[in-house]
Amino acid sequence: MNQPPDPLAARALAPADAVSLDAWWMPFTPNRQFKAAPRLLVSAQGMYFTTQDGRQILDGQSGLWCVNAGHCREPIVAAIQHAAATLDYAPPFQMGHPGAFAAADKLRAMTPGDLDHVFFCNSGSEAVDTALKMALAFHRVRGEGHRTKLVGRHRGYHGVNIGGTAVGGIPGNRKGFGTLMSGVEHLASTHDPARNAFSRGQPKAGAELADELEQRIIATEDASTIAAVIVEPVSGSTGVVIPPVGYLEKLRAICDRHGILLIFDEVITGFGRLGASFGAERFKVLPDILVCAKGLTNGAVPMGATVARKHVYEAIVGAAAANAIEFPHGYTYSGHPLAAAAACATLDLFKSEKLFERAASLAPHFETALHALSGKPRVIDVRNIGLVGAIELEPRPVAPGARAFDVFMHCYERGVLVRFTGDVIAVAPPLIVASGEIDRIATTLGEALSVVK
Repeated sequence: MNQPPDPLAARALAPADAVSLDAWWMPFTPNRQFKAAPRLLVSAQGMYFTTQDGRQILDGQSGLWCVNAGHCREPIVAAIQHAAATLDYAPPFQMGHPGAFAAADKLRAMTPGDLDHVFFCNSGSEAVDTALKMALAFHRVRGEGHRTKLVGRHRGYHGVNIGGTAVGGIPGNRKGFGTLMSGVEHLASTHDPARNAFSRGQPKAGAELADELEQRIIATEDASTIAAVIVEPVSGSTGVVIPPVGYLEKLRAICDRHGILLIFDEVITGFGRLGASFGAERFKVLPDILVCAKGLTNGAVPMGATVARKHVYEAIVGAAAANAIEFPHGYTYSGHPLAAAAACATLDLFKSEKLFERAASLAPHFETALHALSGKPRVIDVRNIGLVGAIELEPRPVAPGARAFDVFMHCYERGVLVRFTGDVIAVAPPLIVASGEIDRIATTLGEALSVVK
């Protein structure tokens, strides 16, 4: 399963002449820098990418947090091929197809508690905005239309649509786009290296940071105006910020006291990343709405989902007149046949290969390998939970982020792909990773940290 693909076969897939790089405006990429020295991938198998020049790259980041079962898995490929040849498209408005219902049923079987009602879309960004609208609609149909305010968190990432960007808290993602949405507040981040540096698993200090919701935001805005709080159980894109012991439980209790919905953005933490189906299961905290994407289809076809608890679904659906559209929202490609086929095959593969259990069993070895880097030069924190971890570096005084980029490039040139965000290196390999591949990722990172100044 984890063998590198044949480099000769990969070369056959590469274009004979260099492809033009001008037309594609690349996302979250310094386009001029990248196009001056592009890094092009042409095939993948199991744990490995193949570059255009035939090099094998060990994937230490599950693509972009999404290829949890490894690349080009045969059951997923076959399901997508069959769907494309059988039903290329089915309209999701006023019509349906069996695959979407089957995918929703399989997803419902994995979500904890009574998170039973699945609304499909095409990405995590769309799933977040769907969740925000769902929360607003829930309060409105219950006669509390004055609950319109939303609470996110500093350093939170909830995609790039207007709603998700507004409740997100990464400054560089927000500052270029004006006011976005009014009525949005932000809790403090739980990132606290002064007290929690080099924690293994959940840090001990910081549960009291949840009190800000009640002591500042609710005290200032009044609970009757607040619709929902949205957080990532583990903040991934900002650099793997892990919740302190008791923090999520406190948020849940405060929301319950004041009639506020709690939304978990599990786009990254879902599907085994933490050694459980979702962060909600790992931390034993049940949100009212759960958002997922990425690993839902193993990254093979774009798909997202917003999963609502019974009381949210029944309030919205039950308030509508007979034969009326209860929730006027959706997308042309909601529950697309190819995406549904990929989801069904992916969720079956997670179950048949016990990949969530595998992630939990590998987590101690992963933790040991990452924390062995704690003494490397300029490392100011190492943190981990499940099969995700981060190494935070001391920034260069005049070039924040540059040191992490250099580490990223050093690793890539030596055949290992990791992710960097600011001055944090993130590692989140596919759940099929072998212990020796974890060691190789850590060894390569160690070499990079030793030579990058």
